[in-house]
Amino acid sequence: MSGGNKPLRVLTAAPPRWKTRWSRPLGRVLDHIVYSTKVLGRENIPATGPVVFAANHLSYLDGPVMVGASSRYMHVMVRHDMFKGFLGWVLHASGQIPVNRSGDRAALAYAREVLDRGDCIGILPEGTRGTGDASTMNSGVAWLALNSGAAVVPVAILGTRRNGEHRDTIPAPRRRLHVVFGEPLQIGREPGVSGRVSMDRATEHIRLRLAAHISAAQSATGQQLPVHDHPSSQQKGQQQ
Repeated sequence: MSGGNKPLRVLTAAPPRWKTRWSRPLGRVLDHIVYSTKVLGRENIPATGPVVFAANHLSYLDGPVMVGASSRYMHVMVRHDMFKGFLGWVLHASGQIPVNRSGDRAALAYAREVLDRGDCIGILPEGTRGTGDASTMNSGVAWLALNSGAAVVPVAILGTRRNGEHRDTIPAPRRRLHVVFGEPLQIGREPGVSGRVSMDRATEHIRLRLAAHISAAQSATGQQLPVHDHPSSQQKGQQQ
C-alpha cells in the first residue's frame, strides 16, 4: 500500500492526559541529545492551570522541540494528514490532536476539553511552515483563549530551519536550537462588540505579541530567522 493510501487516524474524544507522559521525554532526547537546545524563559510558564502555547513555525521539528523544552506536558495540534503510518501511530499514541487547516470544529472542541480540565495545548498558529515571523496567524489560539480562559504563552523557536533551507529540511544532529518562552497573556472578550470582532481583535493582539517576542528572542540569542525559503519551498507553498 502506498503512503498516500494509508488510512488517517482520527479522534473520537479528547486525548487523555496520560498519553503525553512519554512525549516530553522523547522531546527532551531530541532537544538535548540529538540537538543542542538552549531553553530560555521557562519561568514564564504558569505552573498550574490551562495554557495555550503559541509558537512560530519553521520546520517539522517545531512541535516536538517545543514539547521537550516545556516544563508542562502538552497536547499539540498537528496537521491531520500527518496522522498516517508509523508517524500517525506515534502522534496518536502520544496524545496529539489532528486538525484540518481548512476548518475543524471537532479539533478545537477537543482542545478546549483539554484546557477545561486544566491541561495545556500547543499550537503553531501560522498554520504552515514559513519564515516564522508571525506575519500571519489563524484564529485558533484566540478562540481557545476566549472560550476557556487559558493563558497564552508566546514561544519563539529558532534554528530548526536556516536561511535558504528547504521547508522539508531536517537539521543535522547537534545543531544549536533555541526555544524562548515569553510572558503569559490573558485574553478576554471586549464589551460592546460582536463575538467576531472580539475574536479578530484578540487574534491580532496575540499575533503582535508573538511577533514582538520572536524579534526580542532573536536579539537575545543572536540566532536569526530565515530571510527567505529555498526556491523549491516557495514553489511548493504556492501550490498548496
